[in-house]
Amino acid sequence: MENELAEVLEVASEAGHILLENGAEISRVEDIMARIATTYGVDSGSFFVISNGIFTTGRINHVRSGGGQAQTYANVEFIPLKGIQLSKVVAVNRLSYDISNGLCSLEQARERLRIIRNAPSQPAWMTALCTAVGAAGFSAVFGGSWLDCAAAFVVGLVLFLYMYFVSVRHLSKIVGGLSNALVATLLCLAFYRIGFGGSLSNMIIGSIMPLIPGVPFVNGVRDLANSDYLAGLTRLTDAMLGFVCIALGVAFGFMLDGWVFGGVIALHGLNVSPQTASLAVQILAAFAGTFAFAGLFGVPRPQFTAAGLVGAAGWALYLILVRYAAAAPMIAIILASVFVCMLARIAAVWQKCPAQVFLLCGIFPLVPGAGLFWFTYYMVSGQFTLSLSSGWDAVKAAVAIVLGIILAMELPQRLFSGRKGHPGHMVH
Repeated sequence: MENELAEVLEVASEAGHILLENGAEISRVEDIMARIATTYGVDSGSFFVISNGIFTTGRINHVRSGGGQAQTYANVEFIPLKGIQLSKVVAVNRLSYDISNGLCSLEQARERLRIIRNAPSQPAWMTALCTAVGAAGFSAVFGGSWLDCAAAFVVGLVLFLYMYFVSVRHLSKIVGGLSNALVATLLCLAFYRIGFGGSLSNMIIGSIMPLIPGVPFVNGVRDLANSDYLAGLTRLTDAMLGFVCIALGVAFGFMLDGWVFGGVIALHGLNVSPQTASLAVQILAAFAGTFAFAGLFGVPRPQFTAAGLVGAAGWALYLILVRYAAAAPMIAIILASVFVCMLARIAAVWQKCPAQVFLLCGIFPLVPGAGLFWFTYYMVSGQFTLSLSSGWDAVKAAVAIVLGIILAMELPQRLFSGRKGHPGHMVH
């Protein structure tokens, strides 16, 4: 029996709505919506997806025997990004497999989508723990001592409480982003002033890493690689706004501290603690950080370990290239980004999940959080030459990540799935 046009396109639109508001890239949203419509017999459905909206139109030229006009459908939805829950992206992706394989009726699909959309987020205590562990882990990745990591852990907990009760509920996105970085910076400064932590820079860098807008940055790059220029530029602009808010928050923190204590505190460049400098400790720290970020992004729990391993492997390759092969940092980041993206695509086939689940977490150790911090600090302290140099290094690192992801996404899917038509379609 032929399904009604409106019902089919409503189910497809609902699937797209869940995907888009939970952080899926544009190409995945369009592909899954088209698959659902086609499977249920609506070949003429067409979808136009942007970063915060879906336009759905369709037409069936069949005219009933009793006469009448062709059936048409049109719908426009505004979809603000509320929060990243990649578990819902995975659930809709798996539902699309069942639909395309004829294992799910239209009514069953509608019910499963309702369950996915209403599924509760992970508990607040788990998000708080992931924020703290992520901050501590990345403090070690960027050279912090064990005491610096402990300070970053506490700051991460307090930062989560501030975000949960204040910034997310009562502040706009820009003011909230700025105030989050300000709170993290002031807490780190307070700990440093009382002697709880030896490297202020590594404490702050680790503490602000959970604030880095990695999701819009990575998705923006992937959208551009898929020729979705409007969505890609929009998401990259959103990511840049997030970076600016973090920089302003850190700057205001140093300015307030300098006003109270009579001058901006003196820092003397990157400080790498011998406690966490070894390759083994660095790999473990990168694993802990990306494992925790999997929790922050709502990745399904069975995929936490794979996400952590992808991030640890990418960071290990970067360190080996820089330390032992004398590679330039930009070259090392490009190669490590390609490696992370390839591992994400392999893990996607293995775990039957979108590669985005592993890429978003695994790329974080390469994100230039340290460059953003030093650019801001040198600017506030009046060292403009060093500020420009640090800012340029951060830009080069970001460009290197972009190039690495684009290069890896050009590789054909059959290299990762082993055969054409593998059931993990759209894992890339």
